Amino acid sequence: MVDGTEGMDTGGVDYGYLRELVFGHSHNVLDPSRDYLFETRLSRLLRNQGMTRLDELVRHLRARKDLALEQSIAEAMTINETSFFRDRRPFDLLRAELLPKLIEARRSTRTLSFWSAACSTGQEAYSLAMLLLEHFPELAGWRLSIEGVDICAEAIERAQAGRYHRFEINRGLPALFVVRYFDHAGEDWTIKPEARSLCHFRQANLCGPVFPFSRAGDRFDVILLRNVMLYFGRETRRTLLAKVHRVLAPDGILFLGSTEQPVDPALWTATLAGGACYFMRRMPS
Repeated sequence: MVDGTEGMDTGGVDYGYLRELVFGHSHNVLDPSRDYLFETRLSRLLRNQGMTRLDELVRHLRARKDLALEQSIAEAMTINETSFFRDRRPFDLLRAELLPKLIEARRSTRTLSFWSAACSTGQEAYSLAMLLLEHFPELAGWRLSIEGVDICAEAIERAQAGRYHRFEINRGLPALFVVRYFDHAGEDWTIKPEARSLCHFRQANLCGPVFPFSRAGDRFDVILLRNVMLYFGRETRRTLLAKVHRVLAPDGILFLGSTEQPVDPALWTATLAGGACYFMRRMPS
């Protein structure tokens, strides 16, 4: 838990209060050494509120409870770094080894479901869609679903639009995929309907009181929870991964970030292949 009394700077901004607010809404633990980020990431929010300084914002929040504004602050402080086929190794491993096995195991149901957790602006989900369309034509006629969830409403809006600037297109996306799966308009590129139709995006908080996928039938064959838990505390990670364990199919695949490990190894079996590590469910004894 962040100490709300810590972080009052000489200019009067109670950064400890802001860190506590962000933690309460997103469970992101922000280190005091990164307090400078509040200034840059909340600048547009301040302008929209008719304010010019962070201390005005803190005084406003202390004087009157404003859940919508608090949520906007938490969203603004969320890391939304992403790119198409970010860290290619998991995608290469899926294509060469893991997806062929899952496809064979699902021939009777002809269904495959994927979850891009903390999907940001959608590049990871659309990368999965392009991977399926490009390399697995035998899936035509199957029920394919790629769910993208993120805490940030603005990121979800961009993911749903599927529209990206050329700088985003140039980060990790093979030229062949640009030609096949995007329409070009000026400086922007828009994902074509063939790939867009596989992806569904919605705003949700992975650490909120209601888990995004809590129905009895919610099951995923592949879950990408990559670089999501870097700023979560240990207990938050433990709780989240226990819930992920419940919605992953018995033979499903979980990818974490390259520097991330499960808090409770009793629930997971790790396998290193193709330079990437993936995890499968282990049932607790």
